[in-house]
Amino acid sequence: MSQFLTAIQEGASALRQLPLDHAQAFAWYTLILRFLFPILAVAMLTKLIRGLIQAAPRPEVWAYLSLPNGASQPLTHWENILGRGENCDVVLNYPVVSRQHAALIREGEEEWMVYDLGSKSGITVNGVSAGTSGAKVKLGDVLGLGGVETVLLPVPDEVTKKRRTADLKPVSPWSSLLLLTLFQVLTAAQFLLSVEEEHMLLVPACFLALAAVMWCYCAIMRALGRTGFEMETIAFFLSTLSLSVTASSAPGSVVKQMAAIVLGMVIFLVLGIFLRDLERVKKIRWLMAAGAVGLLSLSLVLGQVKYGAANWISLFGMSFQPSELAKICYIFAGAATLERLFRKRNLGLFILLTGACMGCLALMSDFGTAAIFFVTFLVIAYLRSGDFATLALICGGAVFGAFTLVSIKPYILKRFAAWGHVWEQASAGGYQQTRTMSAAASGGLIGVGPGEGWLHRIPAADTDLVFGMLCEEWGLIIGVLAVLCIVALAVFAVRCCRAGRSSFYAIAACAATSLLVFQTILNVMGSVDILPLTGVTFPFVSNGGSSMLASWGLMAFLKAADTRSNASFAIRAPSLHGPQWLGNLGKGGRSTGKEVPGEKD
Repeated sequence: MSQFLTAIQEGASALRQLPLDHAQAFAWYTLILRFLFPILAVAMLTKLIRGLIQAAPRPEVWAYLSLPNGASQPLTHWENILGRGENCDVVLNYPVVSRQHAALIREGEEEWMVYDLGSKSGITVNGVSAGTSGAKVKLGDVLGLGGVETVLLPVPDEVTKKRRTADLKPVSPWSSLLLLTLFQVLTAAQFLLSVEEEHMLLVPACFLALAAVMWCYCAIMRALGRTGFEMETIAFFLSTLSLSVTASSAPGSVVKQMAAIVLGMVIFLVLGIFLRDLERVKKIRWLMAAGAVGLLSLSLVLGQVKYGAANWISLFGMSFQPSELAKICYIFAGAATLERLFRKRNLGLFILLTGACMGCLALMSDFGTAAIFFVTFLVIAYLRSGDFATLALICGGAVFGAFTLVSIKPYILKRFAAWGHVWEQASAGGYQQTRTMSAAASGGLIGVGPGEGWLHRIPAADTDLVFGMLCEEWGLIIGVLAVLCIVALAVFAVRCCRAGRSSFYAIAACAATSLLVFQTILNVMGSVDILPLTGVTFPFVSNGGSSMLASWGLMAFLKAADTRSNASFAIRAPSLHGPQWLGNLGKGGRSTGKEVPGEKD
């Protein structure tokens, strides 16, 4: 084995000698490679982004509710409001029916629950009162709302077949994976020739390892009946850029970053499978709420000040940010805080959770993360209540709290004193932004080449200023494409939520994508002085294990909201006849191994 490694090292050393022996030829090779990288990226991402943006997820029919007039109303969600109001999912325009009379909730393949929403005339199931705690409703049962009787009916086979044939198939992943693999191999070759000799094998090996992990993931998921890998392929592309950024700024940490990518994928898979059972989700919502507050409190106790905020913890020689993982817990708890997902004006407990999180972040002086949490809170609060008056009052209180915080801690205001005037303070408060913009301008459209830039010598270049590193080394084209990847994920999440199965999936996906988009805006615009530099990372791209774990974890919420055939982990694929232990993970709650509408190829 040692002889094999020695032979590889000698071969790599011989390759590194080629640029010195053939300088003119190597210059042409580098120039061609600089043009080839954006061409590969455009060819690969155009198909993926177009597939996500143009995807038109269709509502799935889970059952029918017969109406007294003889018509049938399809139930396209797992939570349905029944009543006389125009905004109800099933409108029953009868005087004895309340505006919001009942909630019909899917609990299993052939089982539902009905809850009384404070109606005046009550609910019956097969003539028996449902009571205040709800009652089970099976297919064929008669559901009465104030004497208006309806029947819960199954989905006919022809409807399932029609939906299956009309559903748009997700984009095939193989051509994009081939282009991305070529992109990764060429990047590995570039770093083999340019990185320090100490890391000349380690860095290229990590790029090749990422390519292998990527292919194994897609091959296994496809063999298990899954489709729709656009989101994961985009994440693999951004993770490739993250390895490049890490290799340029801290080549010794590239193995840690690769390990963070793999661990992030594990979190993505485990969380995605866990989200299948919404009853299980609601049971641990308090644990996740405690986890969000606990992780932020941990930073208060053990945190070290870095770049002005006490949000870093060092254990066993490794540093991480608990606030990044707290984002996953916060969205999880916020999307399923209360006992029933369908109730409105239920912000009390969520406001308390948000207040606790914001208080911890204020004490940590982490202004950027606090802003991200607040925007995420507004998204979840609006989707839960739709109460603009309450949200306006909360925003007013937040502004007052921000001014109070600045008066108590005036040094926070000094951090933003250079905003809009960085060139006037190029050697002081605007040092980082001016260097970032200069480096980005020097990269032009195609960049100077991976590992060939100089911005990585500036503090926080590979985290808060990473957009400048992308533009310098990879060029403006790839820098803009990286931003468009996040935008495409957001557009896709919004389109999926319109046909969402559950309000939990819709709220969690919108919250996660809002967090990713807002974080990207703060990172990109802060580095070029359009917004204050708040010290937040670029999702999937910035160097840092905590940020990478959080990015993959947040994407699990987006994946759960995908309503395309066999694309979401929220529904078990009908063709999944693999190991029994994997199948058991999907049992219980609202997902079973049985065939469901629109879930076949």
